[in-house]
Order: sequence, then C-alpha cells, then structure tokens
Amino acid sequence: MRLATIRTGNGHACVRVDDDQAVEIGHADVGALLADPDWRSVASSADGARHDVDTLDYATLIPNPEKVICVGLNYLDHIAETGRERPSHPTLFPKFARSLTGAYDDVPLPRDDESTSADWEAELGVVIGSPVRRASADEAAAAIAGWTVVNDLSIRDYQRHTTQFMPGKAWEGSTPVGPHLLVAEPGTTADTPSFPISCIVDGVVMQQSNTRELCFGPIDLIEYASTFVTLVPGDLLVTGTPGGVGMARDPQVFLRRGQTLTTVIDGVGECRNRLV
Repeated sequence: MRLATIRTGNGHACVRVDDDQAVEIGHADVGALLADPDWRSVASSADGARHDVDTLDYATLIPNPEKVICVGLNYLDHIAETGRERPSHPTLFPKFARSLTGAYDDVPLPRDDESTSADWEAELGVVIGSPVRRASADEAAAAIAGWTVVNDLSIRDYQRHTTQFMPGKAWEGSTPVGPHLLVAEPGTTADTPSFPISCIVDGVVMQQSNTRELCFGPIDLIEYASTFVTLVPGDLLVTGTPGGVGMARDPQVFLRRGQTLTTVIDGVGECRNRLV
C-alpha cells in the first residue's frame, strides 16, 4: 500500500495510491492518518473522492511532523570520504517542518551572498506509525509505518560554521520528501531493508549504493532515539547518505540554479526537484 499527501483546491488531503487512481482517505495528510491507531485498516478500506494519479500535486509527505531526526555519517563509504572514523553511536541532528518540501517542488538555493555550497544527499526516510519509548528491537520494528525518499540537501559552509551540523541542514524548503509512504507490512521490518539508492544531477549519477550498507539501520536508530524521547506517529527519521557527495570530490562540485536534482530509491519512489 502507498499513501501520499496531495494539494487540492481545499487544502491538503491524504490519499491511497492505487495504480492510476488516488483515493481520498478522509484525513488532511499522512501524519493525521497515522495518528489514528487503526490507520492501516482505515487507509485500506477508504473509498473517498478519486483523482487521476497523473494530475496529483504532491505536498511533502508529512507537512507537520512533531520531530524530524536525521543521521549523519551512516554509510561506510561516506564516513571514509569525510575522513572520519566509524561512530560508536548514531550522529543525530534535527530538522524542522519548514525545511521540508514536496517530491516535485522547486527547491530554492541560498542567495549567492549567503552560500554557493549546496550539496546533494540521497537518503531513506523511515516514518513512525505508533508511539514508542525505550524500544526493544521487536518494538522498534513494529513502530515503523513505512519508507519514503528524502534528499537532505545541505548548505556546507553553514554546516561547518561550528561543530554542530544543524544550520546547514535545516535550510527552509531544502528537503524534498515523498512522493509516497511505502507502507511496511507488519512483521516484515526486522532487518535493514535492501533498496538500491541513487542521486542524479542533470542526468549524471552522483551517488549509487544500497540501504543495506547503513551502519545503523532503522531498528538501531529507533532503539537509540526512543531511549531519550518518545517517537510518535508521523515522526520522520532520515537515515543518512552514501558516498559521492559534492563536498568530498576533488575538485568540489556543488548544486547550481537551473539544475534538476533526482533522488531515487528503487521500489520506494523518486523525488525530482528543480533548483531555483
């Protein structure tokens, strides 16, 4: 089952995407649906207004998550290209709801007098579907609603102003999420999923890996994060990027206005964003 949040003439609507049709579920967005403990059956049985999939205007998957928790340094090849050592614990930092944008929306780059070091980071997003605190591995698996596509587009000089990542990671409107939530079937999420992941800039492949190469998989991340805070439905975990970022190249390569940034996770979906 695939779910999405779309823009309509009346605001946002949560839909179930069935082949060439999207069926309204009766909630304002995917986050609102996940707040219902019976969300799986509600979504699967919904029979609301229908939309042609080709006409959909996708909003960001969860417009107002309580938390967006991101992970740095979580693929071995990315750790190596940054010159860091493999971390003993997940490296976490936050984003905010205003950082998020739709899967096909234009992404505004900083003004030239602010920064010219915008960089790509293809990432697997994990969406929480039930509250969890101090989770065991089984509880962490059960809390996963599903998967989505994210690009943690990063403003590198702001990221490196101090030892704290956040200013370069939370730029407004910089983080495409969606277009769908690929719902995880209960009981099938105990292991790190194996999804090919890539990032393409103007047709050139810049990153190519597989999510099985994560140092800390979704279960590890939920266990760790839920130790210090309750994870709630609609929270988004952004699991880290593989090697191939522009900052680590010689010479360095950064994004420019007019380019198209495409983020692909095979079996999950694709974000495609023009940089403006």
